[in-house]
Amino acid sequence: MAKILIIDDEKSIRYTLRDILEYENYEVDEAQDGEEGYEKIKKNKYDVALCDIKMPKMDGMEVLEKVAELGKDTQFIMISAHGTIKTAVEATKKGAFDFIQKPPDLNRLLLCVRNALDKSHLVTETKVLRKKISRTFDIVGESEAIHRVKSDIEKVAPTDARVLITGPNGSGKELVCKWLHTKSFRADKPLIEVNCAAIPSELIESELFGHEKGSFTSAIKQRIGKFEQANGGTLFLDEIGDMSLSAQAKVLRALQEGKITRVGGDKEISVNVRVIAATNKNLRTEIEDNKFREDLYHRIGVILIHVPPLNERREDIPLLVNKFLNDIAEEYGDAPKEIEEKAMAYLQKLSWSGNIRELRNVVERLIIMSEEKITEDDAKIYTAVGSR
Repeated sequence: MAKILIIDDEKSIRYTLRDILEYENYEVDEAQDGEEGYEKIKKNKYDVALCDIKMPKMDGMEVLEKVAELGKDTQFIMISAHGTIKTAVEATKKGAFDFIQKPPDLNRLLLCVRNALDKSHLVTETKVLRKKISRTFDIVGESEAIHRVKSDIEKVAPTDARVLITGPNGSGKELVCKWLHTKSFRADKPLIEVNCAAIPSELIESELFGHEKGSFTSAIKQRIGKFEQANGGTLFLDEIGDMSLSAQAKVLRALQEGKITRVGGDKEISVNVRVIAATNKNLRTEIEDNKFREDLYHRIGVILIHVPPLNERREDIPLLVNKFLNDIAEEYGDAPKEIEEKAMAYLQKLSWSGNIRELRNVVERLIIMSEEKITEDDAKIYTAVGSR
């Protein structure tokens, strides 16, 4: 239920507004002057505040300014019997959603409140999404290996150099790619991801380069491939070591010439794409076994960034655990659980073959299965469940 605060020194106005808003099923609170209104907003969350301008102790404009300094999302609708266009403009410049003259027209008031609520919800949703994105993109760790990865990203991201990211499954290779794209001049263009290991070899060329209608049995319409979708942006070829040799040859040509041809077509299409690749395989060994093209390796591996396994950066485990405790608690809408020092020390000693992905799953399991505080016994019991 939306929560609205009425700040007005006239009791009759507060009573009238409360009666109207409660009839519309809004939760309503009151403050008899600006000072009380400011204190209530400091302590509580309100979606909208209906605020008089001329009040004792603290006027409405001052309340508006001080609340803005708090960083609250409350939308202010200013109300005054002595309103002028100049006052309305000043209030809007200071962050007010709207301005209404006393006595307020009922329909105008309710429409204004609904619109202010829409904006309040939109602002809140945007903040939540931004938090999720920034959380997802966090590279957490203070180990020397992670500092090296972060340093490499800062140096390489602003260039257009192709990058090959190596490291075991679950270590965070995709995260490194996202940071490289986000910090590049292509950040406002698409980042298109392709998991080469998840696509059958007979379909990978169609996936990457697209196809023309009728080029094969199931090609009932034209399809735009990932290279074209990523035009101007970044193409992430995850697990490139699993790509077929025929697809590798076409990728090599696309990188050399900046052109692709759809399956079943003969028209050359120019593409401007930065390719970032990742693999959990040793491509040197794959080359020796004739499973990967050496010329393609040299094309994609202008810059090499290695993401270490979690077992090689155990000092980062407490930071990662605390991050996951906070992130998962926020997802569930709960307060973060505490973890005992002995439990944390136990987690640091374990072998994490699944790397960060496995650690996050274990932390989520501990949050769900443990009581108020995660103990060493909890860690021993619930890390022995499942894959352990």
